[in-house]
This record gives sequence, C-alpha cells and structure tokens, in this order.
Amino acid sequence: MSFTPDISVSVCGVNFKNPVIAASGIYGFGEDYTDLYPLSELGGISCKGTTLNPKDGNIPPRIAETPSGILNSVGLQNPGVDRFIEHYIPMLEKQDTVVIANIAGASVEDYEQTARKLDSTSVDMIELNISCPNVKQGGATWGVTCAGAQSVTKAVRAATKKPVIVKLTPNVTDITEIARAVEAEGADAVSLINTLLGMRIDIRTRRPVLHNNVGGLSGPAVFPVAVRMVWQVSNAVKIPVIGMGGIASAEDAIEMMMAGASAVQIGTAIFGDPYVPVKVCEGMKKFCFENNIEKISDIVGTVKPW
Repeated sequence: MSFTPDISVSVCGVNFKNPVIAASGIYGFGEDYTDLYPLSELGGISCKGTTLNPKDGNIPPRIAETPSGILNSVGLQNPGVDRFIEHYIPMLEKQDTVVIANIAGASVEDYEQTARKLDSTSVDMIELNISCPNVKQGGATWGVTCAGAQSVTKAVRAATKKPVIVKLTPNVTDITEIARAVEAEGADAVSLINTLLGMRIDIRTRRPVLHNNVGGLSGPAVFPVAVRMVWQVSNAVKIPVIGMGGIASAEDAIEMMMAGASAVQIGTAIFGDPYVPVKVCEGMKKFCFENNIEKISDIVGTVKPW
C-alpha cells in the first residue's frame, strides 16, 4: 500500500513541517539563501547569534580548515538585537518557517534584556548560546558549570513566555549534569552539541592559525561525539532534545534522531553544499517510505543499546 510519510515534528508545542533546522552561525538570517530555494523548505532557522549590542567579532584569521571540519573563532559578529528586530524579523515573517532567535551575552543582564526585547516579537522560540565567556567570573563560559548555566536559564525564563532552548557546550566533564540543571530552571528544550574547543598551528610561523589561538571545531569530525551526547542527554532529561554536530546527510540526521533527538540542526555541511538541508528532508522521506515508517517522529529514541 502506498503512503506519503509524515516528516513533521513538534518541539515544545511548536510545529515544524520537517525536523531540519539551519543551525545558528551558518545560515545568517537566511537572506543569502532565498535565491537558492524557498526558506519554507526548511523546518526552521536558528538565526545568527544575536547580542544586546552590535558586535564586530574577532580579528581575522578566524576560520581554519581541519580534516573533516572547520575551526571558527568568528566571535559572534552581529548587528545587535534592535537591528534584528527592525530589519530581519519582518523578512523572516514572510518565509513560512519556524524562526528561532539565538541569543548570547557577557552577563546575565545581557541575556535577560535581549530575551525581553524579543518577547514581544513574532519569533517562535529563543535559543540560548551559553558557550560565551562570563566576563564577571574570570571569562569561563556560562555552559561549563551548572551554576552558570542555571543563572542564564533562570533569568531568560523570567523574561519571556516563548519556548526557551538551551544550547549546550560539549566542553564539560558530564553534559547530562548541565542538561538537568537547565531543565530544573525552566528550559523547554536543549540543543547539542555546540563546537568542541580546538587549535591548529602554522608550523612555518609557529603561530596558531587563528588569531584568537583557539576556536570551535565543527563538521563531520565531531559527529560521533554529538551522537553520544544526544543519546546520554535524551536519557537524562524529560524535555525535548535538538541534535546537531557534524550532520551532513539524511542518514546522519536519522541516526541522530534514533539517538533521541526530536529535531536536528545542520551547520557546517551547508558551507560545502547549501542544498544539504533540502536533500536531508528528501532523504528522510525516502527512508520512511522504504522502511514503512508513517511518521518520522516514531524513530526518535529508538536505538537499542546492547
């Protein structure tokens, strides 16, 4: 019997036409891709990380290729939340896709004020980038301690009624502890993994390739780590998990969902092929049809550990 697979998913009460979200930092605000295909082909867009005030980002060089991935130290270059609200949100409202505002800050107050400004807008969800330095606590990132992650989550939860996703860093001893901590403070979902800290050195100059010395590693090289962490976190919390980290094909996305992800984000692969998100959706439909799976959501968390 012939049927059309249903690849729609729901996360925190928000309906996505498919599980594929363009990851923050890769897709900008979507404006550079509208000439290639309608953004309505995507389940959603997690917009460029936005801060309370505009940021120029780090001094170049800030991108370096690595085997099976890239290192980046862009430094959250963005026009600031007011410009995002005034210029980009009106454009995104016309795209017929879920809009996720990704926000970052150097202090709890930064996160809180940015979220408060976004609360009265049409964005569907707010994603917290807690892989940012806490300038008041010696520069350690918010996401590497339960206390730091909780403080940001609690403040943003009080500042908005919108669903709050907390994006977790993998640069910790036990990511499930951080996931449980933000869940306890009202996070509606978690997304993971953000980039792994890495470094490359130019052996001719003996200087780091990146001006910031270190940067975030993304791409296929991190995929097995991401799958492991998504599996661990999905078994540790009751809230939905959005999986990311090295996804480059429909098979990767399906694997991530079987590990426990309710939806997925695709980032670095888009640099090599901007059509990857669309191809992943097509591949998911084909997989479901060939395996007699009526709803893609039925595969979530179905891995069978030995």
